[in-house]
Amino acid sequence: MSFKAVICGCGAMAKGWLRALQSDPELSEAIRIVGLVDLDPSIATALGAEFGLGEVCVGSDLDTVLQETAADMLFDIVVPGARRAVVQTGLRHGCHVLSEKPLATSMEEAREMMVLARQAGRIHAVVQNRRFIAGVRRMRRAVDEGLIGELTALHSDFFLAPHFGGFRDAMDNVLLLDMAIHTFDAARFVSGKTPLSVYCVETNPSGSWYAHGASANAIFQLSGGAVFTYRGSWCAEGRPTSWESAWRLVGSRGMLTWDGEDRFEATVAGDVTGLMRGYKAVDVPLPPDEGQTHGHRSVVVDFILAIKGGRQPETVSSDNIKSLAMVFGSIESARTGQPVLLSQEGS
Repeated sequence: MSFKAVICGCGAMAKGWLRALQSDPELSEAIRIVGLVDLDPSIATALGAEFGLGEVCVGSDLDTVLQETAADMLFDIVVPGARRAVVQTGLRHGCHVLSEKPLATSMEEAREMMVLARQAGRIHAVVQNRRFIAGVRRMRRAVDEGLIGELTALHSDFFLAPHFGGFRDAMDNVLLLDMAIHTFDAARFVSGKTPLSVYCVETNPSGSWYAHGASANAIFQLSGGAVFTYRGSWCAEGRPTSWESAWRLVGSRGMLTWDGEDRFEATVAGDVTGLMRGYKAVDVPLPPDEGQTHGHRSVVVDFILAIKGGRQPETVSSDNIKSLAMVFGSIESARTGQPVLLSQEGS
């Protein structure tokens, strides 16, 4: 079974999507790109030529291209402000839709897209690719297997200094809106817990080259009495953390740390007598399924398998809205200086 797909939004991000698709022979066989849509059709034409897509329908009007191609799915790679209209159009044409993150520019938009997908009987999911990497999957397995006992806290540090240029430099809430959702979503996935509330302080530190919100510190209360803390900056010059953050998981028996790259360490209480019991190392299990550790490619595979199997993919919008709520809750808390209760929609 193969699917006809249209890509909407043919800028630099679309190249990453196509590389992910073409890196997997099974995906290349399962998905045939039949249309390319961009406000500037010449950009779409150039993208098709660069990736050897052959004869495809190219245009600037999504309605027309979907009509002409009779596509089964839509890959939505537009800027966030255009997402709502693109998703609406795709669902109206009976397409399953896979969107770039974030899911929406507001909770209201996200709710609307969830309703539209349900009414259309189609899947709308989000490329939350960073939960599909080996390190995040290893942490989740360790928690599931009780390696460090009952999880009581997660802590993540994210300190980098990327000089992007372009739209990010002018964004409001740039760190929370454009990047923190990856860490928030990973924390929700790893813990298996529901975020209940957040208190956040957002700043734009001296020396920042961003217009607003390059740094944020947030404390989330999770279900079961657990806590998740996030410390982040996108203008932190000097030695950086990984793009995946540096993590510390605290459990009732011990702790697990991951540097966001290759270094894992798990330790549990030792048997030394006295004030401090010491500790002993334990092995961190590998991810349960290596096929789920390929980032973007694994998201698309999960999306395809969900369509074929009549199930919901892991990053379906009705689940991803909970990660989006963490972002908008943090922004609201930073604005008001008060803790914010988080929506439990999608449960």
